[in-house]
Amino acid sequence: MPNIFDLPQPHPDHEYFQTLQHSPNITIERILSWGHTTPEGEWYDQDRDEWVVLLQGHATLTYSDGRNTQLQAGDYLLLPAHCRHQVTATSTNPPCIWLAVHGGLCTPDNC
Repeated sequence: MPNIFDLPQPHPDHEYFQTLQHSPNITIERILSWGHTTPEGEWYDQDRDEWVVLLQGHATLTYSDGRNTQLQAGDYLLLPAHCRHQVTATSTNPPCIWLAVHGGLCTPDNC
């Protein structure tokens, strides 16, 4: 049976994205980061909302307005569609293990 904490061997030299489940409305993916960051000058600007939880490690997200969010294992957040952000730091020991859910998740009450 697959396990969310299993790591590929050898570790890839790039951030690793694995689709766990996909439907027209929702995509669930596992993301593995070993010190990887968003390339300088690039931004995530997604068409769908993203709910993400950091299962292991620690990381920093930076938003286009300059705000930063520090994440520790267990922290989660909701990124509305077109919320421009970068991953500006991820831990290497332990590596970051993320679980991300993409879809129509925002309502007027939660975004």
